[in-house]
Amino acid sequence: MKKIEGKVAVITGGSSGIGVATAHRFVSEEGAYVFITGRRQSELDAAVKQIGKNNNNIIGVQGDVSNLPDLDRLYATVKEKKGRIDILFANAGVGEFAPLGEISEAHFDKIFDINVKGLLFTVQKALPLFQDGGSIILNASIAASKGVEASTVYSATKGAIRSFART
Repeated sequence: MKKIEGKVAVITGGSSGIGVATAHRFVSEEGAYVFITGRRQSELDAAVKQIGKNNNNIIGVQGDVSNLPDLDRLYATVKEKKGRIDILFANAGVGEFAPLGEISEAHFDKIFDINVKGLLFTVQKALPLFQDGGSIILNASIAASKGVEASTVYSATKGAIRSFART
């Protein structure tokens, strides 16, 4: 038996990068049923098509984690289709960089809205669908602990994620 065969997983930011790679592994190699999210419908559709070419264990739900009604729609879909969550991978995030003297309010708001607000409410809104023994995975970065030039805001968001995980 595969490690997570028959489990229901939700992966935010699942249409590219680490998210799509994780979704592919969960579906193709581990036998899970996976819901992925992404902001861009075309990328989401391509990921679902690529991952689901040999099975039907994947559903894409377009949405932005910083938009709470999008999260509500995601979890309504999960509840309707599967009724539960066993694994949540809060992976959606954005990295945009600016030197301290050039950070704008729009830059700050965008990075914190997606990386912090989005992650917190991704987890909070999933809780009613969790079963005992479920897993919540938060994707952060070494930037939470290591200073990198022009990453002031990004690093602060990853530090917040690290704090969420510890508390």
